[in-house]
Amino acid sequence: QVQLVESGGGLVQAGGSLRLSCAASGRTFSSYVMAWFRQAPGKEREFVAAISIQGWITSYADSVKGRFTISRDNAKNTVYLQMNSLKPEDTAVYYCAARHLGIATREGEYPYWGQGTQVTVSS
Repeated sequence: QVQLVESGGGLVQAGGSLRLSCAASGRTFSSYVMAWFRQAPGKEREFVAAISIQGWITSYADSVKGRFTISRDNAKNTVYLQMNSLKPEDTAVYYCAARHLGIATREGEYPYWGQGTQVTVSS
């Protein structure tokens, strides 16, 4: 199993930037595909971005393409989400998730989850 802890959320003005981090426990981080999801108030949790085991392949939701970048440092057991040009509609709780095998975009395909970190973008 892997345990995930997110950090880096906060309040930012529209157009600003934030970098989220997700630290993973255990010695097998490099065997997990990592992803970020988010859940806005009153909405279902949605896929944001995912990255392959070695970081060579990434996938993004259309709503964040060109603004968000997912990356990972396997030596530090950490995955990042750099968020630029933030919009009020990016306001949500952001969750880190992990799975074995390939990249997936559906919530149900990820068995391991963090507790989430709140991101609030003011207009």
